[in-house]
Amino acid sequence: MPLDTLDRTPPPFFKQGPSALSRLVFFSALALFLMVADARFHIVQPLRAAIATVLYPAQWLALQPVQMVRQLTGYMTDLKTARATEEAARRKLAEQSERAGQVEQLLLENTRLRELLELRQRVQAPGMAAQVLYDATDPYSRRVVIDKGQLQGVQPGSPVLDESGVLGQVTRVYPFVSEITLLIDREQVIPVMNARTGTRSVAYGDPAPHGGAMELRYMSVNEDVKEDDLLVTSGVDGVYAPGLPVARVTTVDRRSDTSFARIRCQPLARLQGVTHVMVLAPLTPQVAEGPTGAATADPGAPTAASAPAQASAPASAAASAAASAPAAPRRRAATGGRP
Repeated sequence: MPLDTLDRTPPPFFKQGPSALSRLVFFSALALFLMVADARFHIVQPLRAAIATVLYPAQWLALQPVQMVRQLTGYMTDLKTARATEEAARRKLAEQSERAGQVEQLLLENTRLRELLELRQRVQAPGMAAQVLYDATDPYSRRVVIDKGQLQGVQPGSPVLDESGVLGQVTRVYPFVSEITLLIDREQVIPVMNARTGTRSVAYGDPAPHGGAMELRYMSVNEDVKEDDLLVTSGVDGVYAPGLPVARVTTVDRRSDTSFARIRCQPLARLQGVTHVMVLAPLTPQVAEGPTGAATADPGAPTAASAPAQASAPASAAASAAASAPAAPRRRAATGGRP
């Protein structure tokens, strides 16, 4: 090729364009201007809003898998937490149910103890609280054993109360425990008085076949005794303080073939399931402690309470003895009713 045919002239400016350095300076200045203008005058905000509106569907579609994974993970975590919470709630509910039962028992026990203390406040004789351990092993008697004995100062013949009234009498005392004969024992007798009329009489235990009750014997058919009459201790025996509630009259049977009425009573004390009692000191010491720890009668002192002297004695003689000589029916109660 001949050399004269080559075009050695530079191209025009509009074909070559600005240089790279010029472009960098131009766009840098434009960017700085836009940033300053947007910061001070917010001129780019409409453009940004328009771009965000156009790109929102694409962003939403792109975020859906991420949201689904997050929701699934959160669901599994919540399910596990809910199961753990349910198990904890069930355990707590079971514990609360158990505690509720204990609280009810404690409230009932507290109420009975308060009532027992209120009953104790009306009695002038000193006493001590005790807990019933178990029933006596003798199947032919109605007795319980408490956790206080001779070392705690329990005396034979001491009256025993619960929150409702007289429960029985201490008949045997050992070093650490004592035996209580309940009122419904067939050999237990207690002098009582009708709180409505003031009539004195003697109540006998009657454990069978009536399921545990008491009976007023040798009461005339003309005596003013009605159902629901309250019987309290008369205090004539020197053992029980006067005015302690004993029983209520349940039935009065006046027969025409006998001169004595058949009067049955229901003790006010809780003869079944009693747990706490109050042991009072007898108003007058009635018995002395024998060498074996059992209560024995003091020959020089009047006895506590007893049944009639002999079963073959006339009923009228027994009634006269109970009315005119109240110190006589004391032997059986102080010695557990054994002659």
